[in-house]
Amino acid sequence: MIRALFALICLTFTVLAQQSQAQTLTVTTVTRPPFSYVEDGAQTGFSVDLLSALAQSLNWDYSVDRVEGFSDMLGAVQDGSADLAIANISITAARETQMDFSQPIFEAGLQIMVPSEAARRPSLLQALLSRELFIAIGLAFAILLGGGMLMWGFERRSQPYFDRKLNEAWFPSFWWALNLVVNGGFEERMPRTPFGRLLGVVLVVSSLFIVSVFTARITSVMTVDAISGSVNSVNDLYGKQVGTISDSTAANFLNRREIEFTGYSGLDQMLTAFENKDLVAVVFDAPILSYYASHEGRRIATITGGIFLRENYGIAFPTGSPLVEDVNQALLSLREDGTYDEIYRKWFGVRN
Repeated sequence: MIRALFALICLTFTVLAQQSQAQTLTVTTVTRPPFSYVEDGAQTGFSVDLLSALAQSLNWDYSVDRVEGFSDMLGAVQDGSADLAIANISITAARETQMDFSQPIFEAGLQIMVPSEAARRPSLLQALLSRELFIAIGLAFAILLGGGMLMWGFERRSQPYFDRKLNEAWFPSFWWALNLVVNGGFEERMPRTPFGRLLGVVLVVSSLFIVSVFTARITSVMTVDAISGSVNSVNDLYGKQVGTISDSTAANFLNRREIEFTGYSGLDQMLTAFENKDLVAVVFDAPILSYYASHEGRRIATITGGIFLRENYGIAFPTGSPLVEDVNQALLSLREDGTYDEIYRKWFGVRN
């Protein structure tokens, strides 16, 4: 009787253990290409592929619960409604007090994304083809032609060079004014009338204005305009229209640096604002921005500057979860047998 009761108890525990092992884990995630997103109705991304490899290694069954907001994902872990969360979750000291993390699964950091046209360096050709410069050139020609014809009117009876008919005088007069401005004129063609001499002095003085227009325009395009319109580092963000996702590590960084920014509830909202040209710069996770700039935003966005505030991504668990140790051991195995590197190369290429 005692043996039968003992056998029944052992059988009960065995069945319960098997049921426990066979239970389906709830995995919460959020859309963050290229880490986690849906394509053609299927869950995909770097983190999703890594989750699949872990599940195979640990003999897991799991279901994916894709939520709208990052805070919703972390909240599901905190209240225990999800067994784990995976995406691009930065391991921070504040989050460590609210949940447990696996060992790092990805090394990342923050970076800056700007509109493609903002990253283009102004060129000499751009300066020469600008509308303002064409206007300045037209004004210079008008002054020289007008001054030359006025000189013809004053000097045609006193200076042999200007003794021409009206239809023949316009180009020699213009040429005389051009040489006066550039070379100081010709001694043998010096004005002889009082009004002609006065006009000659005015033309020489006005030449200072004409030359300065060319010099100032080219200099401003190549220097001042380039400096004022460019964002190349964090220090260039002050006073600019900067955007990021609220309550993210990027938002915390910008707050610490006292850089004003617009916070968005999600990635789609932030990228829509960027596409609508409401933002001059976006500060967020480097791999997320890099993926966007090389895919959907390849014609409108570019990455500028290097990676800063380097951070690690991890898998989040409810505090005290028994899954953490098993996951850490499985992650080590995936790194040792090359599975992790294979997944990494699929999404990001060869690591530097």
